[in-house]
Amino acid sequence: MMSEVFFIMANFISPEEIGVNPRAMLWLLPLAAAIAIVYKATKVKKITTRYFLKEVAVLFGSIVVCIVASAIVLYGLVWLNC
Repeated sequence: MMSEVFFIMANFISPEEIGVNPRAMLWLLPLAAAIAIVYKATKVKKITTRYFLKEVAVLFGSIVVCIVASAIVLYGLVWLNC
């Protein structure tokens, strides 16, 4: 019983190893979707399915576009400094 508790605690103490290759960056998509869903669920006054999904899709797209734009700008800055 105690070893199970230590195993669970160890999962929270040691970080998960996620690479920096393009395939690993796809983990940002579920994170962006979760952020969009939770944010819109707390901000929309009356939730109807169609309106809610539209708002979530717009926010999700905005988050992804901002992440991609930031990555391009940072890549450009690194390329200029090399």
